[in-house]
Amino acid sequence: MTADPALYTPAESAAMDAALTAALAGPRGANPLVGAVILSPEGAQLATGFHRGAGTAHAEADAISVARRQGTDITGTTMVVTLEPCNHEGRTGPCAQAIIAAGIAKVIYAVDDPHDPAAGGARTLRAAGVDVRSGLAFERARDLNRDWFDAVAAKRPFVTLHIAQTLDSRIAAADGTSQWISSPESLADNHGLRGLIDAILVGTGTVLIDNPRLTARTADGELSGRQPIRAVMGLRDVPDDAAVRGTDGRFVHLPTRDPAEALGALFDQGIRHVMVEGGSSILSTFLAADLVDELIVYLAPTLLGSGTPALNDLGITTLADAQHWSWDEAGGGAVRTLGNDLRLHLRSPRGAATTIKNSIPQKNLVSHGEAAEYVTGGH
Repeated sequence: MTADPALYTPAESAAMDAALTAALAGPRGANPLVGAVILSPEGAQLATGFHRGAGTAHAEADAISVARRQGTDITGTTMVVTLEPCNHEGRTGPCAQAIIAAGIAKVIYAVDDPHDPAAGGARTLRAAGVDVRSGLAFERARDLNRDWFDAVAAKRPFVTLHIAQTLDSRIAAADGTSQWISSPESLADNHGLRGLIDAILVGTGTVLIDNPRLTARTADGELSGRQPIRAVMGLRDVPDDAAVRGTDGRFVHLPTRDPAEALGALFDQGIRHVMVEGGSSILSTFLAADLVDELIVYLAPTLLGSGTPALNDLGITTLADAQHWSWDEAGGGAVRTLGNDLRLHLRSPRGAATTIKNSIPQKNLVSHGEAAEYVTGGH
């Protein structure tokens, strides 16, 4: 529910603006983007934190850590945060308890956490005597994570779709060759993403044609410390000697062509962030089904003129029905140069995106929190 801005001081409103901007520095995925700011009783912004994705401190804990490293006493202060502080004990402790332990007297947050295991932080805070209010900048905070909210409501993983293509939208030449359309820098970025997600999903056609490993690897070709589940969907069998099977037991075959069914099966296995790769068929299937939350395109300055198109028919016959994606500034920006390539980052066409102006100096976004493993869901 949207709160009356008149109920909040100019300092509190400015802190929420800063928290929303800070949140954009984090990556999208299994967890929502969250920013937090600690205010002094006089309204000065003492510390800013944000969630940097899986394996890092939550925004609230990060802000508290920043304040402590600065030697700042935060007893009796106010925390302004974009999402209700979590209340669950996962791989990190509950943010509600961290706030109570820090002696923070007031918490203002924008939107309730819809994720059942993490919800209830406001109730815990109030029971401990913390003054809690919610709804400030509700619409902007809701839009910040609208795709994550959609995934939580649908009980499916957050879906990132990855395409590496030429200027004329080809993912392979006429003879089938595709290695490597992307620059080494783009490939390294993609492997970095693989190290953050829960599962990577391709179709059986990609396995039979390319025999990919679907692993996350370092720049020298070694396996990264964190590996995604390797998932293949389709009705054809995956050969026993296929590289994707590996030897670590982190392979799953989903015998379906229905993307919703595949996502449901992965969700039931605890998967909360899936990256879809592969050929035009699987890419188009997920896009046509409106099951993609985030689109990452590596655009190489290359022309082929023929070959395999990135996408097949999406069932769109008129411009009025076109999918209009929006640029996404989260996690490093909407457009970046990687070697000779452009990396394009876009949000789904669902709803109208709200632009959040960048108002926090980059120096304030340097990590001060200690790394901690993060459970999927919550923030």
